[in-house]
Amino acid sequence: MRILLLVLLFPLCTIAQSDFEKAEDYFKKEQFSKAKPLFERYLDNHPNDKKTLEYLGDIAGYAEDWDTAIDYYETLVDSEENNANYHFKYGGSLGMKALSISRIRAATYIGDIKEHFEKAAKLDPHHIEVRWALVEFYIQLPGIIGGSERKATKYANELLRISPVDGYLANGYIAEYSNRPEDAERFYKKAIEIGDSPHTYEKLAEHYEKNNKPKEAIETATRSLKKHKRNQLNYQIGKIAAQYNLDAELGIDCLQAYIKNHSAKDGVPKDWAYYRLAQIYKNIGKKQTALLWINKALEDRPDFKEARQEKEQILAL
Repeated sequence: MRILLLVLLFPLCTIAQSDFEKAEDYFKKEQFSKAKPLFERYLDNHPNDKKTLEYLGDIAGYAEDWDTAIDYYETLVDSEENNANYHFKYGGSLGMKALSISRIRAATYIGDIKEHFEKAAKLDPHHIEVRWALVEFYIQLPGIIGGSERKATKYANELLRISPVDGYLANGYIAEYSNRPEDAERFYKKAIEIGDSPHTYEKLAEHYEKNNKPKEAIETATRSLKKHKRNQLNYQIGKIAAQYNLDAELGIDCLQAYIKNHSAKDGVPKDWAYYRLAQIYKNIGKKQTALLWINKALEDRPDFKEARQEKEQILAL
């Protein structure tokens, strides 16, 4: 009887494992709609499997379904109180939920966000992402409800010890947010000196853009793109070219490369690239081509407010 039971159960275990492996493969390829039902089916048979719970929380986060993500991450925190990454993800999902609701309701989340981020930082003294989250949390939060440049700087300086490049970038971010552009530029250039990474160039390019130096922004982003081939930089260059009516040919080439190589990790949806292409073609007087791209943006997202306004301007040419 025991042998018969094992024979009957073995195929079920094999199928369940196969579901998990297929789901994990889909997840790694960012095919989340295919991964999700397989993970859910696996979880039905393995309700305490932490990796599956984490994957489902991550998928909910990608979909900006913060309530669902919060539920999965809360379960993980409850199951393993001393896991820094679970606290980080739970705090992050609470933070994103707070950004999606009214400021009055969001205020009720602040204590929990702070608690879980700081717990993650305490549990893992080398956790870079949570220290970045704490820098943003404290510098963006109004002082009346706990915001503090001093506390933000504390975590930026912790980053300096763990990862100097991140530390200089974080200090630059604080200076930028606090309206000290000279200090911000100094920190960003220091980050580039010691760590020739795409992110350092992106932050400096963003700084130049914010401070109305579009030529310097494009030069910095282009230099990084040649070195690092990072697709996000294609969008950044195209956006600056569109906004400031600079180097239309470069902007078009970069935006088309961004669309061709786009993935969920790039952050900015393709409809924004269509919108920027329409802007560039409007800038150089090519009305019909501009209309083609703005209509493509609106096909992807009919409620795209900025694209609707841009279309009115194109039609007025």
